[in-house]
Amino acid sequence: MPLLKQAGPDVLLTVRVQPRAARDEVAGKRGEALHLRLAAPPVAGAANAACLTFLADLLAVPKARLRLVGGPRSRTKVIRIAEATVAAVAARLAPHR
Repeated sequence: MPLLKQAGPDVLLTVRVQPRAARDEVAGKRGEALHLRLAAPPVAGAANAACLTFLADLLAVPKARLRLVGGPRSRTKVIRIAEATVAAVAARLAPHR
């Protein structure tokens, strides 16, 4: 799956999560996914919650517009960003890729 994909009025973003990192940060692009380092451990959904919170801040959108739609127990995840365009999301991610 590509890094960004338009799905009707929403955008699907593929991320690769590295839990238990020293800090929350974007570590560039890894294959066809945005590589995120998150301080949260992969226990009881903590890394998934941290991923959504970090992306909401990064993209400057309310957390309610983000939803994990793929990979809840995998390091590779698919996030649905409601009411967004690929161009708008790509513009927000450009400084971090």
